[in-house]
Amino acid sequence: MTKKIAILSGDGIGPEIIEQALRVLGALGLDLEMNTAPVGGAAYDLHGHPLPPETLKLAQESDAILFGAVGDWKYDQLARELRPEQAILGLRKALGLFANLRPAILYPQLANASSLKPEIVAGLDILIVRELTGDIYFGQPRGERVVAEGPFKGERQGFDTMHYAESEIRRIAHVAFQAAAKRQGRLCSVDKANVLETSQFWRDIVIDVAREYPDIELSHMYVDNAAMQLVRAPKAFDVIVTGNLFGDILSDEAAMLTGSIGMLPSASLNASNQGLYEPSHGSAPDIAGKDVANPLATILSAAMLLRYSLNLPEQAQRIEAAVQNVLEQGLRTADIHEEGTRRVGTAEMGDAVLRALS
Repeated sequence: MTKKIAILSGDGIGPEIIEQALRVLGALGLDLEMNTAPVGGAAYDLHGHPLPPETLKLAQESDAILFGAVGDWKYDQLARELRPEQAILGLRKALGLFANLRPAILYPQLANASSLKPEIVAGLDILIVRELTGDIYFGQPRGERVVAEGPFKGERQGFDTMHYAESEIRRIAHVAFQAAAKRQGRLCSVDKANVLETSQFWRDIVIDVAREYPDIELSHMYVDNAAMQLVRAPKAFDVIVTGNLFGDILSDEAAMLTGSIGMLPSASLNASNQGLYEPSHGSAPDIAGKDVANPLATILSAAMLLRYSLNLPEQAQRIEAAVQNVLEQGLRTADIHEEGTRRVGTAEMGDAVLRALS
């Protein structure tokens, strides 16, 4: 049965890295229908909106979305609702993409590329499960107002609202417990329950869900301590589950433990495993078109697409093995290049993955 994939390349280096991922997918001989549409700044330039109705419709009708990156400094003066990044938020909300899976894996060949000592990060393999459609990013009310009373009376004030419904916490907790069951059986729930009512509620619900998973070792950690432990003893973690705001920060921190955010894929899933797959890095407009961007995170995101949305784990493993093979050959893009390795460009790295795949 033909599977439909929406290809949303976006801005900056997005088209370059997506091109390499598509070459890899094409080499597998799968029955895939690929359809492209503009998104982000590219869509704004064409249609006056970062997520045009046609793009959203294509995404909704597809089994999965392969996403490049969005954003450019030239759009910073637009109204917030028209900025390229709003396309991602719009897709998450419209498709119900509530579970973000972001692995942080340090390949042995890149141990020296990490900012931490090799003995601290060697063998690192963490999965961060981030709730993606709730929390302060989507909470209402939000905006600006003039304070009516109190010590700041008469002053302008910006405000946002953090909240979580019980069902939102339960569903992301189930995803995290099930992921831990397939790994080392350890789950750390990260919150700020000593300060925030929302976090205390989060912790209570996670503890309740844990009763359904007696074989999983559950621990809890405040987000500030979790941030510290990620750089002190990162291998102590297996699976981390946390809310939208904290997950946004911690997943980027974990990414840098691996040597380069250019190596990290991600998946954002809804209840039916329809997913949006994208590299963890941004659009990097300063290097766009220069053939220096690292396409491996996008290629690995394509592997996650095969595993989670198309249920093709063997094909996903083929891609992941090819990426490791390329690293063993000593090939490196600029972000992970070091003495003793050979620096290659975006397209040449794609060529190397294709050779390894065959």
